Amino acid sequence: MTESERVAVIGVGIVGACVGWNLVRLGAEVVFIDAGQPGAGVTNWSFSWVNASNKTVSRSYFDLNVAGMAAHRALARDIGADSWWHPSGHLRWADPAAQAKVLQSVEVLAAWGYRVEVHTGAEVRRRLEPALAVPDSAPVVFYPDEAWVHGRHLVARLTSEAVGRGAEHRFDTAVCDISTRTNGSIRSVALTDGSRLDVDAVVNAAGPDARHVAVLVARQLPMRREPGVLTRVDCAPVPVHRALHAPDIEIRPDTDASVVLHSRDTDALIDSDADPAELARQLHASARRAVPALGTARIAQTRVVNRPIPADGFPSVGAWPSVPGYYEAVSHSGITLGPVIGRLLATEILSGERDAMLADFRPQRFAS
Repeated sequence: MTESERVAVIGVGIVGACVGWNLVRLGAEVVFIDAGQPGAGVTNWSFSWVNASNKTVSRSYFDLNVAGMAAHRALARDIGADSWWHPSGHLRWADPAAQAKVLQSVEVLAAWGYRVEVHTGAEVRRRLEPALAVPDSAPVVFYPDEAWVHGRHLVARLTSEAVGRGAEHRFDTAVCDISTRTNGSIRSVALTDGSRLDVDAVVNAAGPDARHVAVLVARQLPMRREPGVLTRVDCAPVPVHRALHAPDIEIRPDTDASVVLHSRDTDALIDSDADPAELARQLHASARRAVPALGTARIAQTRVVNRPIPADGFPSVGAWPSVPGYYEAVSHSGITLGPVIGRLLATEILSGERDAMLADFRPQRFAS
């Protein structure tokens, strides 16, 4: 492709916004398309933790996430940090039964050159988080290079900058058809508002709906069904300063007057009879045990969303050769990986240059 050709980015969460912003920076014409509003879906209902410490299942995946962290820092320098970027580090401690596993992970990370520190609970309360209810002698792991992101603010910033440079957008309308030329390459996309847009390429960044977009080009993209629940609680002042993992609960600041709560243990109850309000109460109860000051917080919003996870748990990023001009950018951990996926995929679309960092995460592994 050349820079003057037109690319439709389908799905404007964190990954789609990063791909589109990078394409515009490189001179491409971009049309952002989203069935809702930018950043309002999974991106807005994610724990939004920028990390590689939880990504040690394979070295290539770990390295990609480390690159994602570096890409966030570069992005903050490029566009300014303002309200979206919070590089305050991350804390983790576990109950006694799980401590050995956490400390074993610390050894792996240190051997791979990842910055990690171990402190006592008393030291952490004195130096970092006075409000925590962590035993004095408990080992608490601190990852100083990790961060959290306000995803919707970042998406708004990237799309606004891209539109300011000439990108178009079609929000609150979905793609219902993708047509191809006689040679099989992308020709146009049709939208549910009745319009049709001529394009030379499409990027499927539709998150949990990516499978449905892939079907429009006769591509079978296997996706997991893995719902998660996230709760926002109102509190002022906010009693924690960084993202943290305590036993049974994940907590991070969200605004100057709210905190986000999540737990994989609570996610496991989603398919039971528990309603979202009850799940939120359980999250709040766990949060109070870790941070007693959250006892007076008020549950404000709760949402259950499907995570965008390909079947094997790893990203699907790059071209699908059977349909020239069709690309995928589908990934769990999109908050961490969005900036690096955006940079690498935009370069690939416009130059054909395939980065070795994505070798294990190509769509072709699902060819069968």
